[in-house]
Amino acid sequence: MKLSAIKNLLPNLNEVLFKLPNGTIVPNNFHVTEVGIVRKSFIDCGGIVRKEQVVNFQLWEANDFEHRLTPQKLLNIIELSERVLGIEDNEVEVEYQSDTIGKYGLHFSGDMFEITPKTTNCLAQDKCGIPPQKLKTKLADTTVLASKNVCAPRGGCC
Repeated sequence: MKLSAIKNLLPNLNEVLFKLPNGTIVPNNFHVTEVGIVRKSFIDCGGIVRKEQVVNFQLWEANDFEHRLTPQKLLNIIELSERVLGIEDNEVEVEYQSDTIGKYGLHFSGDMFEITPKTTNCLAQDKCGIPPQKLKTKLADTTVLASKNVCAPRGGCC
């Protein structure tokens, strides 16, 4: 989810809610302790130089159980970060404490933000000898091409 989408949603929300991948809601006394830019320059295992840039939100829970982050307050934090840090309209990555600091994607589901799992992947699979994943299809689901004299399973032509 891009930063601009979040900014467009916030004025229409009554509260800011985040749902974790396991379905639980982040306690409503959370803080957004960071809004920033994360830039990553790296070489993948195939020798290709790559650059990535995301907007980072760090969510944190404290013992101040009366704390509530309003949509307008989050919008103010985002706009200040854009002005001061020069944040661009990039994808948003969420950091949230699990066993260690977890990195997540973000999606909006109509009334709340959903923190989505992120996974690693090889960016140079063709150079690492990883075979391309084969499409799994049922023979019964394939289209019969009668004009090319192709028989269908249980079609009686074979």
